[in-house]
Amino acid sequence: MLQALIFDVDGTLADTEMAHLAAFNHAFAEIGLDWHWDVPLYKRLLAVSGGKERIKAYWQTHANQPKDISGAGTQETIDRLHDIKTAAYEQAVQDGAVQMRPGVLALLSAASTSGLKLAIATTTSPVNIAALLRQAIGADWKQHFSVIEDASTAPHKKPDPMVYQQTLTRLGLRPEHCLAFEDSENGLHAAMAAGLATVITPNDFTAEHDFRGALRTISSLQGVGVAQLREWHSTFFKATA
Repeated sequence: MLQALIFDVDGTLADTEMAHLAAFNHAFAEIGLDWHWDVPLYKRLLAVSGGKERIKAYWQTHANQPKDISGAGTQETIDRLHDIKTAAYEQAVQDGAVQMRPGVLALLSAASTSGLKLAIATTTSPVNIAALLRQAIGADWKQHFSVIEDASTAPHKKPDPMVYQQTLTRLGLRPEHCLAFEDSENGLHAAMAAGLATVITPNDFTAEHDFRGALRTISSLQGVGVAQLREWHSTFFKATA
């Protein structure tokens, strides 16, 4: 029986990637780098989960590598870039540059009313989550979620299943009692590795990903209700029993 819904954040709850991309480019310019990520490049970089990890991956393959700030090492530069990027992203959210995806808020409300637990399992930072959901739901947004697992609690990023495994442990539920919601191939692999049936809502940045194994791949959660999710969930586990 379905008892909980577990949501990724970036690209799943909200269309965040253009704001993240702009924030990365702002950070590069802020410290004087000549880096500029365009949309095709950023789509490729999304294969790497985590902002700091994405910067490091690009750094390692970029011919014009910057010198370390104050000579302290690569990680200091990455940390500084990520701090600037995070602040720029938070400001963009406050300015209304990020919108929740269609149907998300209605489903969160309906699920809560029906007695389903809600959880977040993401590799993004706590600051990013708070900025987005405070704006979309209100100052009490944390009260709507039984469990929140993020980059600060699950250091192994998707497609590693750590964030989902920890979410399930804290929920006190088996995977067959939950549904995961993702937008990316890495996210799907992480959820599946934790034994979760997964609903995929691709976006412009992940539309070409391989979603084989997903419970459903749909354009958005618009019009999707709890009864429909229960039906999908029940059918999936009957088929795999």
